[in-house]
Amino acid sequence: MGRKFFVGGNWKCNGTGEEVKKIVSTLNESEVPSEDVVEVVVSPPFVFLPLVKSLLRSDFHVAAQNCWVRKGGAFTGEISAEMLVNLSIPWVILGHSERRALLSESSEFVGDKVAYALSQGIKVIACVGETLEQRESGSTVAVVAAQTKAIADKVSNWDNIVLAYEPVWAIGTGKVASPAQAQEVHCELRKWLHNNAGAEVAASTRIIYGGSVNGANCKELAAQPDVDGFLVGGASLKPEFIDIIKSATVKKND
Repeated sequence: MGRKFFVGGNWKCNGTGEEVKKIVSTLNESEVPSEDVVEVVVSPPFVFLPLVKSLLRSDFHVAAQNCWVRKGGAFTGEISAEMLVNLSIPWVILGHSERRALLSESSEFVGDKVAYALSQGIKVIACVGETLEQRESGSTVAVVAAQTKAIADKVSNWDNIVLAYEPVWAIGTGKVASPAQAQEVHCELRKWLHNNAGAEVAASTRIIYGGSVNGANCKELAAQPDVDGFLVGGASLKPEFIDIIKSATVKKND
């Protein structure tokens, strides 16, 4: 069973109303492979979600960049999963390394968030990844396995989860994991899923790569057998995002 290529664009904390309209206009005019070949999701800041959803072509979808760990209420500044459902937002990014590091989100907290979002019918892009220190000390696989376990401990059904491997040392730094490095970790993550969540989950769950993906390196990364797509940061704000979406066709030729 083939895993449909997945390309997510994380706009992070960027954009004005006018800039957002320009980005959406570029996406709407682009010629990309069909929905049968690639699933495309863009993730603008919360304040632009309704605008982007209203303007974006129907074959692309939108994701929130975060949501609260339980039902809404007295949680100033937070956005609940129920609110996203109310706006018909189908996806959310959870556990991004920037939130883990800057806002001290623990793996257990991320696991709880993933479980709650799924319980409300929202699909999740769940992020894992190691720091440079962890990579250099040889603990990459142990770190991403522990982060994945914290999700698996709270979730029984993986149908609506895309796992994003984002080495922290490659995010926004211009350093990109080599295709071999990315494949090695993706392969280990799939093995972990096989051993802990079952063969079916391992075979069907998409594991995407994030970390300085751009138009120049995407095809070689996409050709790796266990790389099922990308979560793109800075390049998702630029026209080269279209080239990254098109790299999905590499899989068709396998």
